Amino acid sequence: MTKQEYKEIIDNLKSMADEKYREFHQKLVPNVDNLLGIQVPKIKALAKEIAKGDYKGFLRYNSTDYYEEVMLRGLVIGDVKADIEEVIGYIEGFVPQINNWGVCDSFCANLKITLKNKDRMLEVINHYLKSDREFELRFAIVMLLDFYIEKEYLSYLFNVFNSIHHDGYYVKMAVAWAISICYIKYKDETMKFMLDNDLDDFTYNKAIQKIIESTRIPKEEKLELKKLKR
Repeated sequence: MTKQEYKEIIDNLKSMADEKYREFHQKLVPNVDNLLGIQVPKIKALAKEIAKGDYKGFLRYNSTDYYEEVMLRGLVIGDVKADIEEVIGYIEGFVPQINNWGVCDSFCANLKITLKNKDRMLEVINHYLKSDREFELRFAIVMLLDFYIEKEYLSYLFNVFNSIHHDGYYVKMAVAWAISICYIKYKDETMKFMLDNDLDDFTYNKAIQKIIESTRIPKEEKLELKKLKR
């Protein structure tokens, strides 16, 4: 893919910008200053189109001029029809570019190749769980949240949650979010964890808050959960 061809793709992306949506989305990602304002379904559609063509040429470009440009690249990585090792190579090149929750979470959710390669992807996730960078660590946690909240992984997940001691807000919120999903799916096992854990108070209380916010939890149960707050 030539520079001109890449530029044409980004020009196409920019043509989808909507000022009203930009203003709305800016409130959700307050620390991002290069937002165009494009609805995610439109970015996803473009990513699928690119993934069917010269995706290797596209992925050679690492421009971070626009929030949506970075998101597009992440989504393309998830859409390519390639073997797991090739995709992991792209993941390793992309993760250091993540600097916000929006790109992180959309990227993780689209890595469906994980479903057929759980053991191999877990090796990648374990690598990033050792990182001290906020969004590399969030990437690892959200990947676990998206693909590994299953009974066979619960003990592993609870050990991971206990081992994370990072001051980053988006790390703490990811752990709280993951715990809330664990509770919804595996109440008894997760309650046992909630009664005996090494979580900091902020993360622990946010986990309870997120569980309470779920419409799948009965009112009486929510009242009992509130009593557990530190």
